[in-house]
Amino acid sequence: MTEASLGKRTWTDSQLTAAVAASRSWRGVMRELGLCATSAGAIRIVKCHAARLGLDASHFTGQRRWSDAQLRRAVAGSYSWRELLAELGLEGRSADERTRVKAHAMRLGLDLSRLQAPAASDVTPGLKPGIKRLRDAGAAIAATWFLLCGCNASIPMEPTIYDLLVSMPDGVKRVQVKTTTFNKNGWQVQVGRRPYSVGNRGLLVPYDPDELDFFFILDGDLTMYLIPSRVIAGRVGIILSNYSRYIVGNVGFLMTCSVPAA
Repeated sequence: MTEASLGKRTWTDSQLTAAVAASRSWRGVMRELGLCATSAGAIRIVKCHAARLGLDASHFTGQRRWSDAQLRRAVAGSYSWRELLAELGLEGRSADERTRVKAHAMRLGLDLSRLQAPAASDVTPGLKPGIKRLRDAGAAIAATWFLLCGCNASIPMEPTIYDLLVSMPDGVKRVQVKTTTFNKNGWQVQVGRRPYSVGNRGLLVPYDPDELDFFFILDGDLTMYLIPSRVIAGRVGIILSNYSRYIVGNVGFLMTCSVPAA
């Protein structure tokens, strides 16, 4: 692109040089020159003039806390990701920060091969199961139980009103997984659903028993129930002590399998 094709300017080369030196982003340059900072076309023209003049914009950070020049120096002087992130003032930040730094370094063509991968820790993490996360684990526990029974289980593509499709000896069954941590005179569980509403505040309605085959229910003791949908048809809540005949096992041992910290 020639200088003539860039159009008439209201600023000089010296003003552009000073604006680039004083700014930390191209929008900052636009503001320094008294131009619209949100015009992509105007920014493109200014960039073309800056390239014509050979101006260095490696100190620009944009929304980042570090510039291209800082990243180049950090990569050149670091031998691990920990050192690199610390050099950029990002030590202790999330893995997303490392991903952003890595992606930007690759765009700049920087060689990251010298950086050592994080050393494998020989300290066992202190992990402890919590019943408050039962809802998150419910479908996985149910699928595992079915697999251990020799029945393949899969998660259907949304939207569906059931959580699992299970291949049983008499055909594929639709299974809705429910969990409960509410115990008042016995474990109580909601077995209804809420039709879509703003804020998900609609009234519970029963499931159509023709659209489900089984409820797989986990209570707060990790007792497992497999209840045919027709047994509780029309209900939106039940007390599990009334359905003890449908208990298929208990995985409460999972709550004792905490991994101690070294």
